[in-house]
Amino acid sequence: MRMIRLRPLNQNDEVIWQSRERQGLAVQAEIDNFTIRSAWSLILSPGGFQKLNLVLWGVFAYVGAQLVVGLLVSRKISTEADYLLGGRRFGYGLLVMTIFATWFGAETCIGASGEVYAHGLAGARMDPFGYTICLLLMGLFIAAPLWRKQYTTLADLFRDRFSPGVERLSVILLVPTSVMWAGAQIRAFGSVLSAASEMTLDIAIALSAAVVIIYTARGGMIADACTDFIQGIVLILGLLIISGYIGYEYASGNFTHLDSSRFNLAYAQEESPLAQMESWCIPIIGSLLSQELISRTLAARSPEVARNSALLAGLLYFCVGMIPVFLGLIGPAILPGLEIPEHFLPELAQHYLNPFLFVLFAGALISAILSTVDSALLAAGGLTSHNLIIPLMPGLSEKKKVMISRGSVFFFGLVSYFLAVSADGVHDLVEEASAFGSTGIFIVVFFGLFTRYGGVVSGYATLIVGILVYVSGSYVAQARYPYLVSLGAALATYLVIGAWEMSREKVILPALDSQPAREET
Repeated sequence: MRMIRLRPLNQNDEVIWQSRERQGLAVQAEIDNFTIRSAWSLILSPGGFQKLNLVLWGVFAYVGAQLVVGLLVSRKISTEADYLLGGRRFGYGLLVMTIFATWFGAETCIGASGEVYAHGLAGARMDPFGYTICLLLMGLFIAAPLWRKQYTTLADLFRDRFSPGVERLSVILLVPTSVMWAGAQIRAFGSVLSAASEMTLDIAIALSAAVVIIYTARGGMIADACTDFIQGIVLILGLLIISGYIGYEYASGNFTHLDSSRFNLAYAQEESPLAQMESWCIPIIGSLLSQELISRTLAARSPEVARNSALLAGLLYFCVGMIPVFLGLIGPAILPGLEIPEHFLPELAQHYLNPFLFVLFAGALISAILSTVDSALLAAGGLTSHNLIIPLMPGLSEKKKVMISRGSVFFFGLVSYFLAVSADGVHDLVEEASAFGSTGIFIVVFFGLFTRYGGVVSGYATLIVGILVYVSGSYVAQARYPYLVSLGAALATYLVIGAWEMSREKVILPALDSQPAREET
């Protein structure tokens, strides 16, 4: 799950700092200040203004097409599985592209290129290298076993293996950051529209929210996947054309003269082994079990398709993600001396792209934003409706289940909108959301999916300890490696309490293919 913090850089600049963790904590290894509104304001400078009308009309046409597609495919929905998982019938083409588009955020373009511009190849450690490894691990170890369980959401595993109470606690951990991420991305989209038009920021945010909420709430996973497919194609073509054009025109003589230190994966300043381990674990372990990713692998038509699609999406993510890395590596030779590295790619587009290519650049960035917003809203809505609301009302028809799911997505869309229009509120809430760490989720899912060790108490305790240790380590004790400490504490908790449960024989451990665990009393 991606995480955003909104904080001022100075009195005149609104900064959207983005890092990413697709599960539920704020990434500790920060990616510097990422500025969407400030970067897009470069368009309005002399030279950028000439492209303004073309960009604006291109944005409106593109967004309108997404809305139409989402509404058209929504007519195929008749069951909850149709709405949340596309009927479990996705093939390779649709599944690979929707995983890729969901994973490839705007900060992969802007943030990664800026990090590499400033730090060389070490700036790509988290993105794309770390997140590529995450997708490959999903394909190798997680996708097929989860698919065979025929779950609808990740939280189903917690009910099946542990108890409904552990299931509800997992939802409480998984939902908040998806909503906050969606709100921050809606604000980012609104900032793009506002910078490229005469709209006020509030109106632009409202328009952006309306479009995304309508097609996501109406069309569910099918609409998400179809629009992700379009957005992924636009994103890939846009980046390929831009990189090819700039590389051919300006980089042929610059790449061979780069300082060899820019190709080191370690930062210039000395890092301890634990610091390096922390920076690698956050994107890999912290993002491995995000509901946005899990739901897409569960939508596959077979376990083999789920596994292979995640692997192919990981390879595609790496290949496309290397385009911003390439541009960032040669960046100092093309645009030397930038004070804010995240401005590199927008400035490059402003200086060197003609109007047609600039529209492609805008489309690529907007595609990255839209493909993450709809996924986050559907993840939050699906977890809440399927795992919290519907179990309270047994005997519901499929039509009513779909209505509840749509209502949940619409509700979280409104919450995201209100977060988007209040920057201070987002900042405060996202700081609190850092508490919802992924370490407990990872440990409980690992033991629950692959072993029969541990029971209900182990599940409860590990989720709670993972949260508390990360919060206290990050904000109270100011620990240097809070993620590793939290991960170790969660693992120790599960092992110790699991041994106690087994010795006392108070838990009946289900087999891996057993029926759902008994209800709590």
